[in-house]
Amino acid sequence: MIRAHDGALTVSEIKGKTHHGEMTIDQIAEIQPGMATLMKETGDRFTQAYYAAKGGNWKLAAHHLNQIRAAFRAAKTTRPKYAEDLSAYDKDYLLPIFEAVHNQNWSEFEIAFRRGEEGSDVYHDKRGYSHIKYVLPKEPPSNLYLGPPENFKRDGTAR
Repeated sequence: MIRAHDGALTVSEIKGKTHHGEMTIDQIAEIQPGMATLMKETGDRFTQAYYAAKGGNWKLAAHHLNQIRAAFRAAKTTRPKYAEDLSAYDKDYLLPIFEAVHNQNWSEFEIAFRRGEEGSDVYHDKRGYSHIKYVLPKEPPSNLYLGPPENFKRDGTAR
């Protein structure tokens, strides 16, 4: 409900209900993920996109890149001071990676991906986080099949 307080209108006591209980709109806002959470997801998905593309699973690579964009959309809402930088990174670095995925071109992908790593450093440095550097793990994640989907067999071996 909206209540007048000292002549100004404020929103208070608006509650959302679940089967677990009620939360005020301020409580809901407070628990939204911050940049650290969203950047952890971004780094994980960036790695998975790389190894999926390398393995020839272009749809999985595209999926992870799309999820990075979803994390960016959330960050632009919850941390608007980063919105301009996230949009610029998307345009300057993610878009060329998407183009390589669309073209299913590994060499183009790898060049764009490496530029994306460097771009990550640029924005971390700009924001005072020069101590944060994304490094591609030497080994691919083991919890996803990263090869062409048509070669997958449930026992974990490729045909």
